[in-house]
Formats: sequence, C-alpha cells, structure tokens
Amino acid sequence: MSTPTPTSSASGDRRLDIMRLLVDNKALIALALLIAVSAGLSDNFLSADNLLNVLRQTSINAIIAMGVTFVILTAGIDLSVGAVLALTGAFAASMTAAGLSPWLSVPGTIIAGAALGAVSGLFVAFGRIQAFIVTLVAMTVLRGATLVYTDGRPVSIGVSEAADSFWNLGGGYWMGVPIPIYMMFFVYVLCWGVLHHTRFGRHVYAVGGGEKVARLSGINVNRIKISVYAIAGAFAALAGAILAARLGSAQPNAGTGYELDAIAAVVIGGTSLMGGRGRIFGTLIGALVIGVLNNALNIMGVSSYFQMIAKGAVILLAVLIDSRAQK
Repeated sequence: MSTPTPTSSASGDRRLDIMRLLVDNKALIALALLIAVSAGLSDNFLSADNLLNVLRQTSINAIIAMGVTFVILTAGIDLSVGAVLALTGAFAASMTAAGLSPWLSVPGTIIAGAALGAVSGLFVAFGRIQAFIVTLVAMTVLRGATLVYTDGRPVSIGVSEAADSFWNLGGGYWMGVPIPIYMMFFVYVLCWGVLHHTRFGRHVYAVGGGEKVARLSGINVNRIKISVYAIAGAFAALAGAILAARLGSAQPNAGTGYELDAIAAVVIGGTSLMGGRGRIFGTLIGALVIGVLNNALNIMGVSSYFQMIAKGAVILLAVLIDSRAQK
C-alpha cells in the first residue's frame, strides 16, 4: 500500500482550508453574488438612493435577528419577537401621543420588551418547557394583548413636539443617512462586543455547546437563558419603536412574520440551530442577503407570492449547506 507523499498531504490540507474558508464565509459570498446579479439585472440597483433604501429596510430585521442570535446560540428559539414588536410599538406610540419625550418613551419601550422576553425565558429555564412551545404561546398571547390594547386600530403618535422628535428615530436622517441604519450598526457593534469580549458572551456559547457541561463548569445556565430571551425582547421592542416612528403610528398587526425573517437571517448567517456556533457578523450579512433579495425582486417586478418562494428556497439552501458543513 502506498503512503501519501508530503506534497499530496499539503495539497489536501490546502484544499481543506479553502473549503473551510468558503463555508465559514458562505453568507458573505452569497451576498456578493446576489449584489452582482442584481446590479446586472437593474441599472438602478447600485444607485445611492436604492442602496440606502435597502439598508433602511434591512435595519428592522437585522436588529431583531441580532437579538434572536443570542437565543439560538443557546440552542433555543424565539417565535414571539414579531408579537413583542407589535405590542411594544403600540406602547411607544401611546406614550408619544401622550406627549412623553422619546428620551423616556424609547427606553421605556425597550425595558417593556426585555420584560416580556424575560417572562418567556423564565418558563424555558425554570418550567423546563421547550422554547418552541413557550414562545409560540407567547406569540399568540401577545398578539391578542396587542389587539385588546389597540382595540384593533392603529395608534397614532399624534402631532406634537414629542411626535416630531420620535418620528426622527424612524424617518430622520443624519449626514444624509437614515437614522435606522445607524441604529442597526450600533446594535451590531454592541452585540459583537458582548458576544466576543465579555464573560457573558462566552457563557452564551458554552450553554449552547453543552448545557450539562456548562452547569458542571459553574455557569448559571438559567440566568443565561433568561437573559438571552430578555435581549431578544429588548431588540424587538427597539425595532417596534423604530417602525412606529417611521410610519407615524403603530399597527396592531405589525411584525407579522418578522420572527421567521429574523430566524432566516440568523440561519443564513451560519449560526447553528443546535446552538454553540455562530457569529453576529454572519447574522448581519444574513439580514442583508434577505434585504437585497427582496429589493432585487421588487425592482424586477416579481410578485410577492414568488418572493416568498424564493426566500424559502434561500433558507432551505442555507440549512442544507450548514448541515453538509457540520458533517
């Protein structure tokens, strides 16, 4: 039997390194290809106005998805973020209509979202109930609570100095760039710092990598679980405030399906649904992939029905690639 030569072994190692590099950056590669194809199909795609529009539309999903990333890294799931967005958006609009300054209403909204998320975390951590069931129930309850709170009608932010200031959060510009884009990158930097440069971030990865081992290592697993659901709720609430500000009102059915887009962004970005593996940068890129795809299909006049099919195909492809990569 012949033994591999050093040259063939080195060549195999290089191929393996290249494969790993491609797999680790598959979302970024997909985004680059999607941008190239979209630019070739439409002359307007690469215009400054359209690119800013893509980033602004992506910002809501990206902010939610970055919160959901914390949950999925612990091998959990959160189906309630869209409903949290709707209810907290109504809170923000109501407080603004009452004349409360955005410097008070927005932090209050974020705290409310964190509290709603923490309740789900409590049931997951101490109730020992599957996260899928807990957050599915939370989604249903919060959707009903939103309809009760709003009486099934939009909640206007009103016309006042407070309303004008609040509107800037979603519709304003700074140096020619929409404020929601700044908010998206601020959230990204914050999440990146927490996950990669704090003890809490290391514990999040540890819990997702193996809950029993994490407990034996002295990590308070229950506290981590509650915290990640609170983070997801807080970012969903921030997204709800931005959306209500941009529209000038809170819609009772806002955020429908947003939880699926957020999970899709996380999965496309390379975070494993089994927990313990993933990057917040990948989530940002995953959200941009969905945003660019939607924008390109809109420019080409593709029906919204076919857009849903295309989005589903992209998600399925991302899961298949991730599954192959793990093997």
